[in-house]
Amino acid sequence: MELNAQERLKVGEVLEVEIGQVAHGGHFVARHNNQVIFVRHGITGEKVKIKITAVNSKIAHADVIEVISASSSRVKAPCEYAGKCGGCDFQHIQIDKQREFKSAIVKEQFLRIGKIDLELLGFNLTVQAVEPASGLHWRTRMDFAVSPAGQIGFFGARSNEVVEIDDCLIADERMNVSELAKRSWKSDARVEVAVSSTNEVSVVRSGRSISGPTQLVEQVGGSSLKISPTAFWQSHRSAPVTLVKAAISQLGIKKSDHVCDLYSGVGLFAAAILSELSDQGFVTLIESDKTAVADARKIFTSKSNVKILQGLVAQQLPIVKRADLILLDPPRTGAGEIVVKQIVKLRPRKIVYVACDPAALARDAKTLLDAGYKLDHISAYDLFPMTQHIECVAGFSPANG
Repeated sequence: MELNAQERLKVGEVLEVEIGQVAHGGHFVARHNNQVIFVRHGITGEKVKIKITAVNSKIAHADVIEVISASSSRVKAPCEYAGKCGGCDFQHIQIDKQREFKSAIVKEQFLRIGKIDLELLGFNLTVQAVEPASGLHWRTRMDFAVSPAGQIGFFGARSNEVVEIDDCLIADERMNVSELAKRSWKSDARVEVAVSSTNEVSVVRSGRSISGPTQLVEQVGGSSLKISPTAFWQSHRSAPVTLVKAAISQLGIKKSDHVCDLYSGVGLFAAAILSELSDQGFVTLIESDKTAVADARKIFTSKSNVKILQGLVAQQLPIVKRADLILLDPPRTGAGEIVVKQIVKLRPRKIVYVACDPAALARDAKTLLDAGYKLDHISAYDLFPMTQHIECVAGFSPANG
């Protein structure tokens, strides 16, 4: 009788393995006695010693504790907390190689989950580098936990324990994290720091502003948006411009179009879309977060051709009677079958899907293809360097026309 993972492996056990292919989620796959182990801090082709950190009936998780035979892509992690705090998965991998692995992840997720062979469809997908090319000092939104000792830090991987830090190398330097780390914080606090494109810095503790403006000014292209520091905003400093450009180039907006912006946040994409429309054009935003909706209402207060619906997309989208174009930027879980089928009912001539999780995108892409749409375009951007996350922009249009 075949033993399951829990019977074969024990937490704390040390094994020698060879690291296989990269997997979604910041891991690499290794095998021991035909048992699949998801390993952090390895690289394909390496021989390593690993320590089992978790086991369930199907799979095990482990961390590399010693590299016996190193990959040529292995580098010394620039940050002393790499491998300890749960933030960065790939600091031990040369930056161009990180992007190669991420490209492979997107292709594998589309093939395995979506049953879509991107290469067979003619898409030569490569995750594109975005400034800063070093992959450091890019993050303009940080959410710190506080340790029992009152020090800021991050939760360790698969852990509720706070790893205290005295700096963060992916944080935008304007945040001055090293100064924040010298302060003593209440242990039940949550410290949120935001930097705007206009060089404003906001610090919020447990929902209350303690320094900096209570509204940040973000400039993207020709748009100037005033937003709350805690409202969702793309965290990479180059992301707003990069993603707006990618999405607008795919939408193919006509002056009188009715456009739906789903999971619209404060209206980053809507502002850019509006600049392409005449007075006969119309934009409907749907967003569930109250803070983001309040910001959007102020931003578009003078625009008679903008409608903002607050609530879950699945509940609000049936109100919409016409949508020539639909743009959606859902959270990591994706849109899901109910919303995708609601989108299809409106028969938009183009759907542009901005996704921060390739697995959810692949799943929703399959639903779209099964419903009579075709994949026209897919691009991917390294907007979360040093981590396992990837941002994709995909375009879909009716297969029959």
